[in-house]
Amino acid sequence: MEIILKEDIIGLGFKNDIVKVKNGYANNYLVPTGKAAYATESAKKVLAEDLRQKAHKLAKIKEEAEALAAKINAVPALIIPMKVSTTGTIYGSVTNVQIAEGLAAAGVEVDRKKIVVGEVKAVGSYTASVKLHKEVTATVEFTVVNDAEPEAPAEEEVPAVEEAPAVEKAPAVEEAPAVEEAPAAEEAAPAEEPAAEEAPAEETPAEE
Repeated sequence: MEIILKEDIIGLGFKNDIVKVKNGYANNYLVPTGKAAYATESAKKVLAEDLRQKAHKLAKIKEEAEALAAKINAVPALIIPMKVSTTGTIYGSVTNVQIAEGLAAAGVEVDRKKIVVGEVKAVGSYTASVKLHKEVTATVEFTVVNDAEPEAPAEEEVPAVEEAPAVEKAPAVEEAPAVEEAPAAEEAAPAEEPAAEEAPAEETPAEE
């Protein structure tokens, strides 16, 4: 049975695509939930007219999808921590929710429903697809790591050794005033003391 999709459905097609599905899938789920409409001849003609009128709008949508894809492709590989067994097998699974959260943390908002994650069973590097438009798909690189392993600490910068406070220079010892050298002549004892004046010789009275 042919149906016209009313919204993007991963694995089936994009809005306004005409696709073939099993009758039960269309009658019991897609059409009743409003996700699709029966592709009758009249519905196809209405769709074709709508698409012509919306051609310029669709071009803009594609441009926006391409711009978003460029942002996604520029995001560095995401790190997804998971509980891991001793054999390296992960417990649980990596889902589109984790990828969407990782992209959001990197500043790129993406509808998780557009993200397709393959089977991930062990630690390692993987790629997820982001289907933004029927002609635009982006990729997200991500690495699964053991959340029990402490991240290798970034090389800590060795704290700069605080320089011991510079020893205060002892105040320059004031130079003792130079001892004035006594004038050679005055300081030293006079080389020769003036000869003591000889006492006048006592005159012996002449014998009378």
